Amino acid sequence: MGTKERRLLLLSSSVVHGSEYLQHAADDINNFLKKYHVTRILFVPYALHDYDEYTNKVTSVFEKWGYKVNSIHTSKDPVQAVKQAETFYVGGGNTFQLLKALYDWNLIDPIRKSVLEEGVPYIGSSAGTNVATPSICTTNDMPIVYPPSFTALGLIPFNINPHYLDASPTTHMGETREQRIEQYHKIPGVPPVVGLREDCLLHIEGDKITLKGKSCVRIFSPGKNPEEHEAGSNLSFLLKTI
Repeated sequence: MGTKERRLLLLSSSVVHGSEYLQHAADDINNFLKKYHVTRILFVPYALHDYDEYTNKVTSVFEKWGYKVNSIHTSKDPVQAVKQAETFYVGGGNTFQLLKALYDWNLIDPIRKSVLEEGVPYIGSSAGTNVATPSICTTNDMPIVYPPSFTALGLIPFNINPHYLDASPTTHMGETREQRIEQYHKIPGVPPVVGLREDCLLHIEGDKITLKGKSCVRIFSPGKNPEEHEAGSNLSFLLKTI
């Protein structure tokens, strides 16, 4: 297999206002998993401190949908757990903490190989979406720990800013999300950034990307004006950016 067989579902958030955990994306997640005949999910809880509590929360949802959940933190050999995984769900929390743990447990290359070479489905939410990209340089999170590198899994060739917020009238004079992304694009050679608003997700299958959810996304490319794309749009051009 190769990148033409990659199977990803990348959520901006696991919770949106007025909805319970993952409920806003329930149909998309279930359609995704059923398409690939998934019955078992390997959960990666490293983005939050209390792995057990986080696992219980995730398990209660996926078990209602008929899936068996195993958390990687309970495995004696996390690398072997990755190699045997039927699908991955990488949850949200702090992106720096998540990426550091992936490095600490030597999981970067095994996960990348499973997804890009063996076609193992990958679901990411928030921080789990951030680490699917080339780097975590466009996360919103505070650097509460220090990973050895900002280089992430590189399952796709562009960056994402989950929970993207548009500017609104305020007396606060700090940078907007758009301004921060523009600052990032002053660095030579960095990729486009998808501003993934709440209630948005990217369905990536091989060389095709479809925007799912109810919101538009804002795409930033170096040297170009930002572009808005509505739900249902084909965003496959992003896979040819590098």
